[in-house]
Amino acid sequence: MKDLRRLWALYRPYRSWIALGIALTTATALSNVALLALSGWFIASMALAGLGTQSFNYFTPAAAIRGLAILRSLARYLERLVTHEATLRLLSELRTWFYERLEPLAPAGLRAHRRGDLLGRIRADIDSLDNFYLRVLVPGASATINLVLLTGFLATFSLPVAAVTAVGLSIAGVALPLLMLRLGRAAGARAVAIRGALRAAVTDGIRGAAELRALGASTRQTARIDGLSDALIAQQRHLARLKALSVVLSGLTAPLAMVAALVLAIPLVGQGRLSPADTAMIALFVLAAFEAVATLPPAFQAMGETLAAARRIYEIADTPAPVADPAVPAPMPRRHDIRAENLCLRYHPQDAPALDHLSFHLRQGEVLALKGATGAGKTSLVNAILRFHGYQSGQLTIGGTEVRALGGAQVRSLCAVVDQHAHLFNATIRDNLRLARPEADDAALRRVLEDAALWDEVSTFPRGLETFVGEAGARLSGGQARRLIIARALLKDAPILLLDEPTENLDAAAEDHVIAALRRLVAGRTVLLISHRPRTLALADRVVTIENGRAIPSPPSAPCPKYATRV
Repeated sequence: MKDLRRLWALYRPYRSWIALGIALTTATALSNVALLALSGWFIASMALAGLGTQSFNYFTPAAAIRGLAILRSLARYLERLVTHEATLRLLSELRTWFYERLEPLAPAGLRAHRRGDLLGRIRADIDSLDNFYLRVLVPGASATINLVLLTGFLATFSLPVAAVTAVGLSIAGVALPLLMLRLGRAAGARAVAIRGALRAAVTDGIRGAAELRALGASTRQTARIDGLSDALIAQQRHLARLKALSVVLSGLTAPLAMVAALVLAIPLVGQGRLSPADTAMIALFVLAAFEAVATLPPAFQAMGETLAAARRIYEIADTPAPVADPAVPAPMPRRHDIRAENLCLRYHPQDAPALDHLSFHLRQGEVLALKGATGAGKTSLVNAILRFHGYQSGQLTIGGTEVRALGGAQVRSLCAVVDQHAHLFNATIRDNLRLARPEADDAALRRVLEDAALWDEVSTFPRGLETFVGEAGARLSGGQARRLIIARALLKDAPILLLDEPTENLDAAAEDHVIAALRRLVAGRTVLLISHRPRTLALADRVVTIENGRAIPSPPSAPCPKYATRV
């Protein structure tokens, strides 16, 4: 119930759409039942009139049947229109809501989650939440309303018939769904978990295809994906069996309830309390009433999968941000030098310090290079400067202002980042550049592309700035992608520049182009450059070596403090 209440809280802004969807679904079901029951009564009355046993007004019921047929079609069309519109609005809102909670966690708060798993939660798990509206909330509310109205209508003819029908509808609409929910909850939860692992494995396999082939691990990865696929199919097969069983049991309940209603109604004909035509109407009415609750068993079965998906979403949404912004941020610094004094940072309490009493001073307008082995702490320093991860002790200042006293958005507005993992979206060159400055015109885009030594190549593309770069820049060469990232940093025009291995994994020709672009980029900026390539280090005014989180040489000091959760 707690998960359902949280879901409803997310859906509450769209309660008018939800209410309209429920009303139209109810109108569709009621008009269908009324159409079948009235048609049965009309045909029976016509037959009796032909035998001369009764007379009746032909025109009124004939017009009512036509009206109900039109109403059913119109209500069904509007119901589909409204529920699909509401679903799309809800999914859009859910994705925005989730991203707003995801963004403060990146990257430190998401270290334990694989990229493919996060993508699965953003897309598939949120898509699964539309089950709550389309397959749980709307049919559940509509079926409850229908049950009350339909049994109330039958009670005007016979209370025993109404009671028997209510029992049958309760079995088909409540007891069986609850049984299916209990039987399908575990399988639904397992299916959601396996589906997430499968998406992560497929994403890793596609992104790392070259590495897997180089290491001879493609067969092992394929076998893992096949195993997850088989496990998912097994859970889906179990859920399909439950659904088939539910359909069979519901199908048996409806004719049994109709027979019971006829057994109770036929004596009433002999007593003169019901006409023969009313008996035909009651039989068809009871049979059609079960169609009004037929959506409940699959709704309850889908609830297990929906709630499992919701819990995966809440697991991320409820994670506290690893770095808390100050309640009242300090004013933006006017200078842009960076100083670290005895800076200590651990990612986890049991880990060795990533930064161990690190001290340095990067003067404004200077290019300071850091070199060292992988894992020495260079990227950890960038994470601390950008407020992606907190540090436990020491000082880290920008222009004399402690980084902790600034909000994350403030710090990141001062910095532009170029690294080998900077992301390019599967969009146009223009769109990727405008991430840095959305209002930039084409003239500004051309200038930064010229400064990044990329315009001559972009201008030869058939679509120019409208060229799509592909997923993660796959349609560009490595050098072109890196220079596009440099052009984006130029467009931002931030006073502080963080370069993390900007020429890594490039061939000599591409490296020449990128270094030429970097010379233009670093001019007049405060630059922290991380690299081990001699040609790139030549851009620096000074070079500092980092080893085990310390600047070499470094005086001895006390151990770094233990990890703090929110700093």
